[in-house]
Order: sequence, then C-alpha cells, then structure tokens
Amino acid sequence: MAPLLQPGVRKRELWAWAMYDFANSGYTTVVITAVFSAYFVGVVAADAPWATFAWTLALSVSYALVMLTAPLIGAWADAHASKKKLLRLTTLGCVGFTAALYFAAPGALLLAIAALILSNYFFGTGENLIAAFLPELARPRALGRVSGWGWALGYVGGLVSLGASLAYISWAQKQGQGAADFVPVVMLLTAGIFLLASLPTLLMLRERATPQSGHTAQNAWAQVRHTLGHLERLPDLKRFLICTVLYQAGIQAVITLAAIYASQVFRFDAQQTIQLVLVVNVTAALGAFAFGHVQDRIGHVRAIALTLLGWIAMVLLAWAAPDERMFWVAANLAGLCMGASQSAGRAMVGLLAPPAQQAEFFGLWGLAVKLASILGPLTYGAASWITQGDHRQSLLITGSYFVAGLWALRGVQAPRGHRAARRFARA
Repeated sequence: MAPLLQPGVRKRELWAWAMYDFANSGYTTVVITAVFSAYFVGVVAADAPWATFAWTLALSVSYALVMLTAPLIGAWADAHASKKKLLRLTTLGCVGFTAALYFAAPGALLLAIAALILSNYFFGTGENLIAAFLPELARPRALGRVSGWGWALGYVGGLVSLGASLAYISWAQKQGQGAADFVPVVMLLTAGIFLLASLPTLLMLRERATPQSGHTAQNAWAQVRHTLGHLERLPDLKRFLICTVLYQAGIQAVITLAAIYASQVFRFDAQQTIQLVLVVNVTAALGAFAFGHVQDRIGHVRAIALTLLGWIAMVLLAWAAPDERMFWVAANLAGLCMGASQSAGRAMVGLLAPPAQQAEFFGLWGLAVKLASILGPLTYGAASWITQGDHRQSLLITGSYFVAGLWALRGVQAPRGHRAARRFARA
C-alpha cells in the first residue's frame, strides 16, 4: 500500500476519503436512480405526459447551478485551503434537502422540485470537492487504483442504502401502505445514512493545502478566467473535458432514467426496480475495483475506450430487449461500465491537472460532468415527449453520446498531458 500513497498519507485516511463515496452514493442510488425518480413521475406528477421532462428539467437546473459555481468554488478552495470546510457545508446541505423530500406528497410538485434541485446541487458540489483530494492521497501511477477503490466502496454504500430502503418498503407494503406512505420515510432513511457514513471523512481526512494570501472572490474569478484562457496549453486535458461532456451525457441519462425506463417499458414495480439496482450496484462495484487496476496497467485512454464500447453494446441490448431477461443482461453490463468509466474519468483528471490547482481543475471537470448531466437527461426527456412516450427510441437517441465520446477520445494522450500539466504549474 505505502508505495501507492503520497508521503505522509496513512491507510486509515485513505479509507476515510473513500467513505465519502460510500456515504453519498446512497443519494444518487435511492433518490436519483431507484426510488424517487419513478415516484416523482408516477405519484407526485401523477403520470402526466410532461412528467419525465419535468424530472429531467429540474435536475438540469441543479446541474446548471453547479456549472456556474464549480470553477469559482474550486479556485476559492485552492486559495484558502478550504476544501474540507466546504465539504462539510455541502454535506449538510444535501442531507438536509434530501430529508425535505419527506414532504413531497402527491401534487406537491413545486416543493418536490425545489428540494430536488437544492439537494442535487449540494451533492454535485461536494462530489467535486472530495475528488480534489485524490491527487493529495495517491501517487500518479496509482490514481486509477485508488479512485477505483473509492468508487467500489461507493457502490457498496449504494447497496447499503438500497438494502435498507428495500427492507422498509417490503415491511410497509405488508402493512398495506402505498408509495405515498413509504417513499417519504425512505428519503429520511437515505439522508440519515448519508450523514452517518460521512462522519469518518469529515473527522479524519486532512486538508494538506496551504492558504494563499491576498485572494478574494474577485481574484478567484480572475484565476478561473486565466485558467480557461490558457487551456490551449493543456490540449489533452481540454480534449478530455470535451470527451467527458459527451460520454457522461449518456451515463447521466442512464443514471437519471433507469427506474423510469424499467417501469415504463417492462412495468417494474418499486420492489423489482430496487432489486435490479441492487444487483447492478454489485456489478458496478466489481467494475470500479477491477478496472482501477486494469487502468493503471493498460493506460487511462485505453481503459476508458473499452468502457465506452461496453456502453454502446449496453444501449443496443436494452433497446432491442424483448423481455426482462435481456434487459437484466443490459443493466448489469451498464453496471460494469459505470463503475469502470466513472472511476477512470476521475483518475484521468487527477493525472492531467496541474498539482497546485487540483480543486480548480476538478471544478472544471465537475462543470463538464454537470453540462453532460443537462444534455443527456434533457435529450432523453425531450425525445420521450416528442415520440409520445417511446422510451426505447429515446434510449437509442441518447446512446449516440457514447459514440461521440469514443470519437473525441481518439486524440487524447495521457503521458503528454501529464507533462503539460507539470509545465503549466511551473509557468
């Protein structure tokens, strides 16, 4: 373990960092993917024709807010050595507004949308901040493995939250309760698990950066403008950020709309959907862990290319699936690719970002991911509206983002980009 970590980093601190992936995965797994998405469309919005589009639009607003603020927050965190302080605030924000979804009763559309936007905003901002700690913990040659460990533990966290949710839903249904009764309680349960599991990170993870005097919010904006203006000196990072926007658009559509696709195309109920996502989380954890090691061996670009080919195959299988059996195969292939591609993307940015500006450049990466989170789900939502609810065609249209991402990846060379980042830092 020691040769993989930066000097002074202990194994328990690496575990504490990875526990944040464990903690926040419950939010995406339960709220965004498995439970609240289908509840929002079917119960809060009463299966209105515009319900899926409203869901994707609300998420897009939250991602747009992250896009507008992520580079500034990253630059400010670098200048003031405040990644951990901001991480505490974003954690409390996500936990609090997830708990507020308890009040999202049938017809309470505005309340549900407001709590969804705010909880997802704090989640996305915290995701960028925790990622910026990665290069402080792992040596460059081990970024893939360490990132993969975090993502793998994250999927275990998703399994814990989903398992607790499934146990409660099964009990509630035996008591004769409907979704309007048990889903709000599941939101409280998810918020509580997030808060409890994040405590090791908030207590044990060290802030190694040192404050830089004379920095204000205005200076932070100037630094962001300077960085954007000089991205031409980091051509591989620039191209990879474009690639990220494209392939992440497809991934975010799958994450956001998996439960809706399962319920609308194959008539899955809440229990079936949770069981599906439980199994997919296992395959995603295996994909993140295994591909972390593969990535460090075969190279970051090749590893990401393999996952994108897997995503393309998954879309074709899910689109053509005549019944649940092939859909299960497609879903588990999505799990393997999801764990691998998410971990690989984070490690790639850690390799290509200048050392002294990690939070800022991870903020730019977050900006790219959040732009993708707008494009992908909105493309799917608009396609489903235009095709009058044809979710198969909507998935096929959205899957073209994976093809575009694979095309954009062709010109990225990780070793050259790593050398350019070092030159950029010295300049």
